[in-house]
Amino acid sequence: MGIIDNINKLFDHRIRLGIMSILVVNEDADFNRLKELLDVTDGNLASHIKALEQAEYILVEKSFVGRKPNTSYSATKLGRAEFKKHI
Repeated sequence: MGIIDNINKLFDHRIRLGIMSILVVNEDADFNRLKELLDVTDGNLASHIKALEQAEYILVEKSFVGRKPNTSYSATKLGRAEFKKHI
């Protein structure tokens, strides 16, 4: 078993790696902030967030700021541990 066999496939893509990098350094980030920092489209970001959420690497929190919906993301303990193992 080589070193490549131990690479987490969820972090193969630069956007998922970027999402986790942002969330590990910050307590949380909302959708628009992630979109701005990563310079991606809504659909592209949403698909990568979904993959990380299904793996239970991130938590999704929906709320309202004033009357506007806001979706915020944070890294789970599992997500942080897997990210640290990866890097």
